[in-house]
Amino acid sequence: MIKTAVARRYARALFELLDPATIEATQETLNGLGRALKESADLRYVLASPTFAADEKIVILAELSGRFHCPPEGRAFLGQLVRKHRIGFLPEIAEAFNRLVDQARKVQRVSVSSARALSPDEQEQMTAKLREALKREVAVTFRTDASLLAGIRVQIENKEVDGTVRGRLQDIRSLLAQA
Repeated sequence: MIKTAVARRYARALFELLDPATIEATQETLNGLGRALKESADLRYVLASPTFAADEKIVILAELSGRFHCPPEGRAFLGQLVRKHRIGFLPEIAEAFNRLVDQARKVQRVSVSSARALSPDEQEQMTAKLREALKREVAVTFRTDASLLAGIRVQIENKEVDGTVRGRLQDIRSLLAQA
């Protein structure tokens, strides 16, 4: 909870600091570095270890962020995260920053999970129906999860619509346990 609140504050500060033309490059940088931090044990070690000086960590992040064409404000922000010992929050800051960008662009992120891969036509139809239902532009991520057995699960922020066989079976199990 505290980590999320801190991440939101940092993301908001960065978002308000940036020129609209640099938001996309900064977003790509945050997402790329956030993924790298999650996936690379070596990077996590270097950034968390007191063995490495803050200046060394900043140089490493500057080099990595340069690969994403990060604007100077974004690089300064990463340096500030290192100095304030908040660099470990980078994945959460990236998520909060993505939400701010989506709000500014009036885009709703939606995740659709299905037991089998949906065809491009089915994905297009699903996207159109979601856009119509939500009355806004949507960015849909399609996932395949064989454990769902059949059907579709739609996640919009903290709300979930579960139309899967697995979900129905769990509902039945809950009802039987209450009886």
